[in-house]
Amino acid sequence: MEKFIRARINQEMLWALGDAVGRQRFKKFRLGLMRSRALTSIFLCILLLVSQTGARAFETDQYNLPPRPLADIGDEVTEHVEQKLRQAIEKINAEILAHQDCLPANSAVRRKSGCDSAAKEQARLAYLRSNDAVARRVYELLGAGVPPFTNGGTWMDLHHFRVHPARYRTSYFKSIFLPWPSDTLTVSPTVNLYGAQFGTDKIAHLFQQGYSYYKIYRDAQREGKTPEEATQKAVRWGQGTERGIFGFLIAGIYSNGDLASNFAGLRFYQGLTQETKIGAHVRRAMLMLKNGVWTINESVDLRQVLLKPFISDHFNEALNPSIFTQFLGLRAYVRRCVRRRSCKQWFDHYPGLTRESLIERSEALRLWYGEDYGFTDSKHFITIANTCFADESQPVEADH
Repeated sequence: MEKFIRARINQEMLWALGDAVGRQRFKKFRLGLMRSRALTSIFLCILLLVSQTGARAFETDQYNLPPRPLADIGDEVTEHVEQKLRQAIEKINAEILAHQDCLPANSAVRRKSGCDSAAKEQARLAYLRSNDAVARRVYELLGAGVPPFTNGGTWMDLHHFRVHPARYRTSYFKSIFLPWPSDTLTVSPTVNLYGAQFGTDKIAHLFQQGYSYYKIYRDAQREGKTPEEATQKAVRWGQGTERGIFGFLIAGIYSNGDLASNFAGLRFYQGLTQETKIGAHVRRAMLMLKNGVWTINESVDLRQVLLKPFISDHFNEALNPSIFTQFLGLRAYVRRCVRRRSCKQWFDHYPGLTRESLIERSEALRLWYGEDYGFTDSKHFITIANTCFADESQPVEADH
C-alpha cells in the first residue's frame, strides 16, 4: 500500500513540474490527500470514543502474556451461546405454530386472520424448519451488529464473568500496535476458552463473518456448486476482507487467526441442525425436528459440543501468525516489542520451550482439522520461534 502511495505522489509531482495543467492536477491531488487525512483523523476520533465505551474489537495481541494465568471461561461462554440458541428456537417455534394454524382454514378465514395462501404458508413453514432459518435467528442474537462490533463480541468484552481474571489487555504504551492508532485504541482483550488463548474479536468473527461465510456457501450451493466449491468461495471472500476492511486497509494486519475463526463459524452454523465432520470426528446436530417444531437433540451434551469443538489455537495470533504492514514502521515495531518484552514472558511462563515445538505447533495450524481455511503464508511472519531464539535452540537475550 505504501509503495503505491509513494509512486502515486511521485507521478503527481512529475505532472506538476511539467506544465500549468500538471500543476492544477497536483493541487487537486494534494487537496484529495488532505481530505483523506481529515477523514482518517475523524475515523480515529470515532475509534477513541468507541474505545472509551469498552467495545473494542479490531485486533488483538497474544505475544504479550497475562501476568497472571487467565481463568478458563469456556463453560460460561457456552452457557451464553446455549441460552441464545434456546431463545432462537423458541421464537422460530412460535412462528411455526402460528403458520400451522393457518393451514386447515378455508380461504375466507385465512384472509380474515391475516394468513397467506396455503402454498405460501407451506413455503414459510418449510423455511422455518430449515437450517437456514435457525442459522439466521442465532446470528441475529450472537453475530448481528455493525462490523466489527457484534452482540456476541460486545458481551465477551463487557460481561462480568464468574471467574477471574477473565480478560487481559496490554497497556496502551506497551501495545505492539503503538504506531497504528486505530489498532492501539481498539485492541480486544485476550481470553482463555478451553485452554486456548485468543482475542475476543475471534468470537465476533465466528458469529458474524462465520454467518457471512454460511450465506455465501448456501448461495453457491443454489448455483449448483459442490460443497467443496461453495466452501472455497466463502474462504476466498474472507481472504478479500482481510486484504480490505477487516484487515490490511484499516488495521494494517492480515490475520490468519481471523480467517480460522470465520471458517469455524461456517462450520458452527452448518452444524446447528445437521451432522458435521470436524477432523476425524462426526459432530451430531444440535437440534432436531419433533412433531414439526425444533427441539434440542437429547443425545448431545450441549456444554461439550455446542461451542467447544470450534475453539482452538488457530485463533491465537502468536501461534497462528498474521502479516503486518511495513507502513508507519508497524512490522519492525512489532518485532522489536516481541524481542524486548514478549520473549522473556514466554520463557518464564513455559519453561523448556523450544523453537522446534513452536514451529511444529504453528505448522499444525495451517489447516483447520485438515481443511483449507485460507491460511496465507509469508516470509514476514513474526513468531516467538523466529524472533526469540538466536539459533535452533538457544533463547535470545532481550534488547534494552
